[in-house]
Amino acid sequence: MKEIIYLDHAATSWPKPETVKEAMLQAMETAGANPGRGSHQMSVNASRVLFHTRRAIARLFRIHNPNDVVLTSNTTMSLNLAIKGILGPGDHVITTMMEHNSVRRPLEYLKSLGQIEVDYLPLTDEGQISMNMLESRIRPHTKLVAVTHSSNLLGSILPLKEISAVTRKYGIPLLVDAAQSAGVLHIDVEKMGIDLLAFPGHKGLLGPQGTGGLYIHPDLDVKPLIYGGTGSQSEAIGQPTIRPDRYESGTPNVVGYAGLTAGIEQVLSLSIDHIYEHEWSLSQYLIEGLEKVPGAHILGPRKGCSRSGLVSFNIENIDSAELAFRLDREYGIAVRSGYHCTPLAHESAGTLNQGAVRASFGVNSTEAEVSALLAAVHDLASRS
Repeated sequence: MKEIIYLDHAATSWPKPETVKEAMLQAMETAGANPGRGSHQMSVNASRVLFHTRRAIARLFRIHNPNDVVLTSNTTMSLNLAIKGILGPGDHVITTMMEHNSVRRPLEYLKSLGQIEVDYLPLTDEGQISMNMLESRIRPHTKLVAVTHSSNLLGSILPLKEISAVTRKYGIPLLVDAAQSAGVLHIDVEKMGIDLLAFPGHKGLLGPQGTGGLYIHPDLDVKPLIYGGTGSQSEAIGQPTIRPDRYESGTPNVVGYAGLTAGIEQVLSLSIDHIYEHEWSLSQYLIEGLEKVPGAHILGPRKGCSRSGLVSFNIENIDSAELAFRLDREYGIAVRSGYHCTPLAHESAGTLNQGAVRASFGVNSTEAEVSALLAAVHDLASRS
């Protein structure tokens, strides 16, 4: 593969830190057995890997008990576990127009079965929701409020403390999709009033694909998504009741979680403040440059406002898919185009007919890379 400028970190961070690769190799060599299924050294080492992962996650998100962290394969699995594990027939859910399909599709599936009702809160041009409207949509049978922390299209950041003030007032669990915020924004589950936190390992946490997790508040009773062997209470016909075993049937991705632990340690070493400031400054540099491109239209919060490290945009007279394709083939720049698995957000932004191009940054992204993107976009726009 030829050398590329990688600006698609909102999908998956790349390249991974060397410490992540080293941790995965070491785990493969010394902990390549099933955790919790044996008393031999390799099995014990595998269990130890998962223990360290849970502890690192708990430290990052200010979770009191690491056993309230369920290890999953990705954010999508975590969201399905939360949604299907909380909701039952006759329940009502409030969510937003900026949600990823990983939230929308499970909800719409349950809705299609006639089990639940769903309300979608509209967005402002800046990608925010109204707290008054949120409260006005609450019904006696509202059993869940599900929101993304930061939009994967607009980059806007929702005020979780304000949202949780409403959900706590009515005793409704708050589910947060942290796909774009974990490792980039400060998250404190207790101070922010988060009852369920779904997050990926392969994005801002710098770990490998196939890793993720779900924090479940200790007072919440969530039904398992998958049933099977856990290595505990094997004599019982039913699923174990203890956490996290209740939610972790099957052989886990021990090697991947070793890498995730190393990724989280890297995040903690760099500090969330440093990572956010770095990615935000690059987003501002890109916005400033795009404002000078004829026919450019930028989505999300205006220059100077808080946003995560991504910028979505369109260039007049160039289809978003064509623009991304040409950036890759002619300039070696990797960005994302299309609908970003969030058609409702595109509907709100008025881009449902064309999608958008998204450039997203990571800890290793540079101003020189953004300059290269701007030069390429200028060139393509001038030839359109």
